[in-house]
Amino acid sequence: MSVSYQATQDHVGMVRRLRRGINGLGARCRCCFCETSFWKFSKYRGGWEAVSSYLRELDWVSSEFDHFWCPFCRSHDRERHLKYFFDALDFWRRFEGAVVLHLAPEKHLGRCIESCGPERYLQGDLVPVRETIEVVDVTDIHEEDDSFDVVLCNHVLEHVPEDAKALGELFRVLKPGGVAILQTPFAAKLGKTRERDPEVTTEAQCLEFYGQEDHVRLYGTDLMDRIGAAGFELDLQTHDAVLPELDCGVAGVSRNERLILARKA
Repeated sequence: MSVSYQATQDHVGMVRRLRRGINGLGARCRCCFCETSFWKFSKYRGGWEAVSSYLRELDWVSSEFDHFWCPFCRSHDRERHLKYFFDALDFWRRFEGAVVLHLAPEKHLGRCIESCGPERYLQGDLVPVRETIEVVDVTDIHEEDDSFDVVLCNHVLEHVPEDAKALGELFRVLKPGGVAILQTPFAAKLGKTRERDPEVTTEAQCLEFYGQEDHVRLYGTDLMDRIGAAGFELDLQTHDAVLPELDCGVAGVSRNERLILARKA
């Protein structure tokens, strides 16, 4: 290693430490993954103001767009919320010696799961973005019946055209007594799920009516019925019941998001 390269790396490290120190002065926000304190989380796109009035009027329960990214480690609100839920419910013990399937795996949450010492930890996605992720189609999972103790499927179903088939596959590969985490955005004031209208052809239209360019539906409150129809027994945990003392602004999470635990008897 050259002296100039080492000097550059030392300088970068010093700048990062200085930034953390400055951000920590009077800071009100804190990331539960990198444990850095700072002034505020970064918004997703334009924050809630950029979300369409159509979705806001339907009380769309999704990400916390105003407090989305950690500016240091880039964790996002959904994985932070799961970490807080798992901490409070002592859920981490379920990963110890377990066989785990994690779809569209979040990097920081994945490291926490790995640290628990699962027997097998399969990270899968239809289009892997890291070498540690294998190709897995949630509608056609190439695993035996009753294979996994825990399945994590966080904000995936809204991207899947055949969601009933996907839920059936998740139920099939889950062991009896196992649990699936099925976090999914939905509209609290919409009774019946709206599949993507074929006349919605532009990305701007899809963003307005479904929340993201690649969402194929807007779930309503019948989301829970759709999950139950696959055979799951639902256990819904609210933020206020599990994390009553947690300040959502400080933690960068959404108070409206519930933990969707789907069990296989």
